Order: sequence, then structure tokens, then C-alpha cells
Amino acid sequence: MSAPKQSILIVDDESGQRQLLAGLVESLGLQPVPVASAEEALACVRASCPAMVLLDIRLPGMNGIEALAEIRQLQADLPVLLLTAYADVRQAVAAIKGGADDYLAKPIDLEELKVAIVDAIGAAEEVAVAQTPALPNDVVCESAGMRRVLEMAAIIAPSFVPVLILGESGSGKEILAQLLHAWSPRAAGPLIAANCAGLPEALIESELFGHTKGAFTGAASARPGFFRAAHGGTLFLDEIGELPLHLQPKLLRALESGRITAVGSEAAEPVDVRLIAATNRDLGEAVRRGEFRDDLYYRINVVELAVPPLRERVPDILPMARLFASQFAGRHVRLSPQATQCLLSYAWPGNARELRNAIQRACLLCRGDVILPEHLPLTMTPQTAAEADQPESGGRLSQVERATILATLEECGGNRTHAARKLGISRRALIYKLRDI
Repeated sequence: MSAPKQSILIVDDESGQRQLLAGLVESLGLQPVPVASAEEALACVRASCPAMVLLDIRLPGMNGIEALAEIRQLQADLPVLLLTAYADVRQAVAAIKGGADDYLAKPIDLEELKVAIVDAIGAAEEVAVAQTPALPNDVVCESAGMRRVLEMAAIIAPSFVPVLILGESGSGKEILAQLLHAWSPRAAGPLIAANCAGLPEALIESELFGHTKGAFTGAASARPGFFRAAHGGTLFLDEIGELPLHLQPKLLRALESGRITAVGSEAAEPVDVRLIAATNRDLGEAVRRGEFRDDLYYRINVVELAVPPLRERVPDILPMARLFASQFAGRHVRLSPQATQCLLSYAWPGNARELRNAIQRACLLCRGDVILPEHLPLTMTPQTAAEADQPESGGRLSQVERATILATLEECGGNRTHAARKLGISRRALIYKLRDI
């Protein structure tokens, strides 16, 4: 018979936050005990001492600092980690003086929290490995960095808390939002995506919240808006950092109240959506410059997921390139060794979107079954490859072409007819080229 799981007491008055933390605790093979108040937490400590307490500072009634003092009287050595949405130095000092083992500010870094839990209860060998649901066939995840992101996404997905996805343009933030929706209890509901940077500023409010017929010039009919369209599902707001400042209070009210008011109407209607937002901007810096409201920032940033840029996910590059090639070419297309080297050595400032465009271009230019460096954009061909691709004196083959022909012949077992077909040239042309090798 297996030993009972160690329990972690989670004290937070927000149900979504409790659900999120419970998911992380379960992923570690531990037993979450979620409660909504300090009073309930103290009753649990008196009844059955947990292995650790995750204690929110801002609670109704008795606050977290006061609860910490009571816990210390009941269990002097019980590990307590204080959590707060307000990273206040004075609160941190009070927490440590009051006997807290550690202090984390919201939005909680789940990786950091995981380490804190393992360190506190000394169970590094006992915790389980988080399981990621099966990925769609068009999603590549070979790099360790992306695997960690998806493991955290799998923990976050079942909760209803807002998620802020950070990452450079083209890195795959929308794909991550799609996975969060697909892995959530709302998967049967709609996923509505809107790019705040792509909406005309004069129409953003009506696009988000809808409008009534005749609400403004050109409003010939009523429009439900993105919030209503996402009812029962997920609303993904991409590039939320571009949302005009004057509309941010209305978005905040909608998120806090769960009600929206269409343009031209005075009646607020309830909506049930889970918000996922994304940005390539530093919203913290935007808050400091007065370009983004701090209250909205804290509301949408309950938990963060950062998508690594493609240059930090090198193991993903070639599998993604092959996936894109199969999609665009409609047949098996392989990368020559030199093209492979070009892809692996390039910095990818445009991330996965740039890789996709490059492979689409290569498939259009590639007449055979092999993508060569000359099929890639010039910016992706390093100088060494460009020099190697130049014909030698006397009209002899370039090093790249020679290597490609030999590799193709080897792959085809020496069959020149098959090799010529793969290379996209005639058998006669291949024979002439072989004379120069």
C-alpha cells in the first residue's frame, strides 16, 4: 500500500488562483488542500498539520501576516510561503520577521514556486514529472525550453485565471493560446482571437464589446462583439499592449464584473470568458511610463508564460522546417546538408513566422526534392556558404551542388534515374554533372 501524499495547504480568496496553485501541487505528486480564508487555514493546521502552507497576504477578515503569527504559535517549524499581488518591500520585511520561509510576488512564476515547494519539503526525489497532453501534429516541441513552457501550460489550462503570454513577434504566442484553450474545460466552447494592433482605434470598443443598431454612423445593424462571441469559451487578445489607454478601464471593468455594455446601450450584460492576452512589449515598463494601466496589468497578469525565441530553441528548427516543407510542397522534400547548416546558424529575428515564410519560398523555388541554400532567402545564407556556392573556374560544379548530388545518389542507392528525379533535373543533365565531380 502506497504512503499517503504530503499535503500543501493553499490559502487564497480567489477561486481561480486556488485552482491554479492546486494544479501545480498535484503536478508534483502532492495533495492540495485549498481554502479561501485565514480562519479556515488555521482550522486545517489545528486538525491535521500540512507539509507546507501557501498563504496569500490579502485575505478577507484576518490577513496573511496575522495568520502567519497564529500558524507560528501552532506549528513553529511549518514551512510557510507568503504570496501577494503587491510586491511591497515593507510587506516582505514584515513577512520574514514574522517567520515566513519565503515570499513570492504575483504574478507567480510557477517554475520558481515549484522549486520553493520542493526545497521547503525536501522531496526532490519524490515529486512527479508534469505530464503534457498530446500535442497536435502541427505543433513541434523538441527543445527543453519549449517543453518547460508546455508543462506549465498544462498545469495552468484547467484553471480559469487570466494568462499573459510574453514573447517576440512570430514566436508562437497564438499557438500557445490555442493549446491553453484546447486543454481547458472550455475546449468545447469558442476560441475568439483578436489582434489589438490590427483593429482601427475608432472601432476597437465596438469590436470588443459590440454595438447596437444606429449606435454610430455606419452601424446599420447590431454587432455582438468579441466578448459575446467568446461566451462560454476563451478570448485571446493579441498585442494587448497596443490597446488605447482610454479603453483600458472598460476592459478592466468587464474582467472584474463579468459584464459588458455594448456601444449605444446602457444595459450591462453578463459574459463568461476566460481571457488570454499576449504581447511582445514590456508591459511593466509601459506601466511605469503611464502607457498602460497598472490595475489592468495586474488583472491580466495573474500568471505569465514566456515563449522562448526560436534562436533559443535550436532543436525545434529542423523539425519545424520539415513540417512546413511537407505542408507547402505536398510531397517529401529534404534539406541539403548546406541548407541545414544555413537554418541552424541563422539568428531568426522573425522567429517561427520567418522560418515558415523561408520554407514556403524554398518550396516554390525547389524543382526537385532537395532544398538547397540558393532556395533560401539571401539573409539566411552565410558568407562561407555563399562562397562555397560559387562555380569554380573552368565551369566545374560548386561544392554545394557536388555534395548534394553525391548525397542524393547515395540515398537512391546509386540509381541515376531516381537521383535525377529527386534533384529535379534530367538523367542526361545528371550524367554531364557527374563528369565534373
